[in-house]
Amino acid sequence: MPVRDAIATDIEEICSLIEEHARYEGNEELRLDRADMARHLFGADPKAWVLVAETDGEVAGMALCSWIFSTWEARPGIWLDDIYLRPRFRRMGLGRELLTELRARTGGRIEWDVREDNHKALAFYTQLGAEPVPGWVRYRWRG
Repeated sequence: MPVRDAIATDIEEICSLIEEHARYEGNEELRLDRADMARHLFGADPKAWVLVAETDGEVAGMALCSWIFSTWEARPGIWLDDIYLRPRFRRMGLGRELLTELRARTGGRIEWDVREDNHKALAFYTQLGAEPVPGWVRYRWRG
């Protein structure tokens, strides 16, 4: 199976993937604290979880997620905070595998953000049957 739940020993690969994704998106400065990420993902009170995609034993990509709850649907769903595949592993079906595994984990909705100018991602998500959420604007407070 090319997709599995991440384990604590995956922390270096997870952080490297997130940093690679940041560089891909133009953020050259992002450097994650491995100990903080390990505590948030694998500590006594995890705040998020990760699916890892592998090919021939090599980590190809990941999806970092957390649970959400919809009051209007009265059921839990998944917030997909980050999905990233290393460029050499794209177009192999691994992105579809990651998203299929997420769909299998909830009867609720799965939501995520995508940059407006990421036309390849927009086309991929549309091909899978995902739709933009009309009429909503995301707000954010920063700590």
